Amino acid sequence: MTSKEDKWMEPIGLNISETAPPPRIELPPEIRELRDVTVTCLLNFACFEYQVHLQWSLEEPAVTSTCLSTKTVSTQSTLTFQPQWTHHGKNLTCQLWDPTEQQLLSEETVWLDVKHAPKLKIQVSPTEATVTEGESVTMTCQIVSSNPRHRGVSWLRDGAPLLAEETPTLTLPQVTRKMSGQYQCKAHNDVGSEKSEAVDLQVHYAPEPSSVQIFSSPAKEGNKVELTCISLANPPPTNYTWYYNGLEMPGKTDRTFQIPEVLLRHAGEYSCLAENSLGPGDVGQGADLEVQYPPKEVITVIQNRTPIREGDSVILSCTYNSSNPRVTRYEWNHLGFQDQLLPAGLTIRKVAWDTGPVKCAACNQWCLWSPPVNLDVQYAPKDVSVQVTPHNEIRSGNPVLLQCDFLSSRPTDVRFFWKKNGILLEEGKKLSFDAISPEDAGIYHCLVNNSIGQTSSKPWDLQVLYAPRSLRVSISPKGRLVEGKKAVLTCESDANPPTSHYTWFDWNNQDLRHYDQTLRLDPVTLQHSGAYWCQGANRLGRGQSPPTTLTVYYSSATISRRVALGVGLCLAIFLLATWGVKLQRSWKRIQRQQGLQESSSGQSFFVRNVKARRIPQAEGPHSLGCYNPVMEDAVSYAALRFPLGETDAPRPGDAGTSETRGLSPNRDDTVTYSVVQKRQVGDYENVTPEVLEDEGIHYSELVRFGFGEPPLAQEGVEYVTLKH
Repeated sequence: MTSKEDKWMEPIGLNISETAPPPRIELPPEIRELRDVTVTCLLNFACFEYQVHLQWSLEEPAVTSTCLSTKTVSTQSTLTFQPQWTHHGKNLTCQLWDPTEQQLLSEETVWLDVKHAPKLKIQVSPTEATVTEGESVTMTCQIVSSNPRHRGVSWLRDGAPLLAEETPTLTLPQVTRKMSGQYQCKAHNDVGSEKSEAVDLQVHYAPEPSSVQIFSSPAKEGNKVELTCISLANPPPTNYTWYYNGLEMPGKTDRTFQIPEVLLRHAGEYSCLAENSLGPGDVGQGADLEVQYPPKEVITVIQNRTPIREGDSVILSCTYNSSNPRVTRYEWNHLGFQDQLLPAGLTIRKVAWDTGPVKCAACNQWCLWSPPVNLDVQYAPKDVSVQVTPHNEIRSGNPVLLQCDFLSSRPTDVRFFWKKNGILLEEGKKLSFDAISPEDAGIYHCLVNNSIGQTSSKPWDLQVLYAPRSLRVSISPKGRLVEGKKAVLTCESDANPPTSHYTWFDWNNQDLRHYDQTLRLDPVTLQHSGAYWCQGANRLGRGQSPPTTLTVYYSSATISRRVALGVGLCLAIFLLATWGVKLQRSWKRIQRQQGLQESSSGQSFFVRNVKARRIPQAEGPHSLGCYNPVMEDAVSYAALRFPLGETDAPRPGDAGTSETRGLSPNRDDTVTYSVVQKRQVGDYENVTPEVLEDEGIHYSELVRFGFGEPPLAQEGVEYVTLKH
């Protein structure tokens, strides 16, 4: 105790010893096998300037610590380890060691009491635990260690307890092969139970009846097969004998043998015999090797009669020789949309001409295809075509060759024919033209036929190029062309390629500077009348048409004006003629009256009408008339001349006087008259006569009756017709 004024110290006892004090070991209350245990070595000494080292007898890592305080001065080492049953009864020592001087200063030892289950060991007689079937075997279970003491011993074989065997000694008076196995003994105490290590009891015996194992069976033909002889024996068999269908197989002495590629002939029963040092066993039940294989000798058979034609229905069947396992289905390499599968066949509906070889497959687990069968379908020639030489443009006059080709035909014996525009020309593969003409152009077909049928090529339009030819000028409208209307002249030509350039010429061969195919005259006049011709040209040449005459007629208005003028003129002439006739008749009447008074003889005449020709006759110098060839209407006139009468002519027997002869030439006995006649025309003053008029011209003939000689001159009528 201390105070502010006085300091008091507590008394301490100090012991000095020449030797170091021994350490003290502290153990837990119970130590069990395989459970972690912590042991402490304690030394009541500590000095920081003096190193103290505590060391254990066990080679386990330890932790050393120092504690220095007013209450405790100590150094301790802690050891943690997992005790084994072998540690039971052993000493554990803690040593105080001077590391500087490398000397032991002091130590403490304790005895370890490790609780553990019994530790067992089996002793066998005979020692190697190998006996022959029928001999005896003794096994003793020894307790190597047990803490606490064990209670009871039991036996196990192959892990299964042996009933009624709870003694340390196990005796097997006559062992059998079934007694072979792993033997153990088992004991227990308060800590637990434990088994001994197993003893393998080997009971030797001769091989049992053998069996054969096949890997794999059934086996596919061509695969590898391994056969194994299985026979229980101890020791194991060292020699084997193999049998195939009851016959020994020489050279086969191993437990297994292989067939690299199993064949159908390898199928059968296999058995074996095993032999060891105790002797041979028995031949057991054999094993059957089943060799499976795809169907054999698959064939495709054609059921139809031959030959087969394109479009026929073909029935095929699939056959085979043998199969293991049995055939379950069939396959075909040809299966169209309309084809029909049969149980073991195929129906090809409307077989195509290019149908290839057909084959079938018969299938179980595997399929085998038959050799392909050629249907040899018969068909008409296919893909007929026309080949033309030259391949470029064909010009008139050049040689041309047309050749007929085709892709295929069955049968191959064919004939060739040519048609032009649907008309049969000739037979032959080639059609040649030494100098082709435009008339040879047309649609050509080549026909190839055989005994099955005939095939035509696509139409070949043979175009022949030539310069313009057969040119002509056509005039529209047809018929009479009246002035004032429109006239269209067209230059028509035959050319390939079509005429591309035209030139027009008139009757004077004058170029009209017009280069279209048509020449339009609108309105057409009388001056346009004449001959026209044209030229046409393309890239191959040119051609020329013959002249074509264009005739332009008067219009109705022009004709009306001219008819009116002619009618007026004719009326004037008629009036003059009528006046002259009357004047002449009056004069003649006066003369006749004078003659009657002289001769007292009477004369008479009459006039009859006769139809005259329409073609005008030549007029005398005193005739007058006009003519228009366009018009059918006519103005006709006639001059009537009278011959000398009897009063003027000398009578027979009388002598003519100079006075009468002198008067005759100067007398004008002519009566001139005219008739205006118009042909019926519907558009003439829009009047149609009710009575058809005679289109002829009438003329009159004067016949005189009287005394004396007939007239020397024939009376006649001269006329002219004016047409408009």
